[in-house]
Amino acid sequence: MPAPDPAEDLALLVEAARAAGELASQYAGPTPVLHEKPGGQGPVTEADLAVDRLLHQRLTEARPEYGWLSEETLDGPGRLARRRVFIVDPIDGTRAFADGLDSWAHSLAIVEAGAVIAAVIYLPLKSKIYAASLGGGATLNVAPIHPTAHAAAECARVLAARPVMEAMHWRGEVPAFERHHRPSLAWRLSLVAEGAFDAMLTLRPSWEWDIAAGALILAEAGARVTDRQGKPLKFNNPHPQVNGVLAAGPALHRVLLRALRQPEDAPRLV
Repeated sequence: MPAPDPAEDLALLVEAARAAGELASQYAGPTPVLHEKPGGQGPVTEADLAVDRLLHQRLTEARPEYGWLSEETLDGPGRLARRRVFIVDPIDGTRAFADGLDSWAHSLAIVEAGAVIAAVIYLPLKSKIYAASLGGGATLNVAPIHPTAHAAAECARVLAARPVMEAMHWRGEVPAFERHHRPSLAWRLSLVAEGAFDAMLTLRPSWEWDIAAGALILAEAGARVTDRQGKPLKFNNPHPQVNGVLAAGPALHRVLLRALRQPEDAPRLV
């Protein structure tokens, strides 16, 4: 039997994301108990786990032949042998969720041969649903979206954590862009795709479940998204991380990439 086309997979993700939003919203507010996962892997609440169970049941029942990778499910090698794989973050922005804020998201993607073919990022409390399928464009609440055409680092509005501004990360002076931040990495990527900000940059190794959905939404919107060295992002890796993320319109992406210090710029010992 042929695999569903990306548009069919996207419809499945949208339906599952909305169900996840209904469930998570029942927990929303300052009441969820926040626990720190071992090994510095970040926080988790009972809502994360409940949403993970719901998504796993709905998605794998609908597509039993697909593999599964989620922040809240124990990983294993089985997914590496599957043609298609779900990559899911049940709640991206758990600390914001536990603090009663509305800036958390569900991030759902389907990957085939290392590339994302369908993606949804849903912010239930903001009534925002970003979606994309391979070759089908990207939307926010069904309306098409596109990144800005800003081409200079100066005065660009960039979503980045404070450490990005340290001089050691840049070849010359730190670019004079406006730094902004949002707690959900998936939402940061979506904000660039819709043109609300000009670029997004993280220099730390990034978990696939945080960025897989956003990577397709950006690409289908017309942005360029790579790792911090300008290399294409590949997903469903044995160790599910990529080497940072740089996302922007094509012109600004080139400018920021040229300005970033890369491993070959490090002083050589003689």
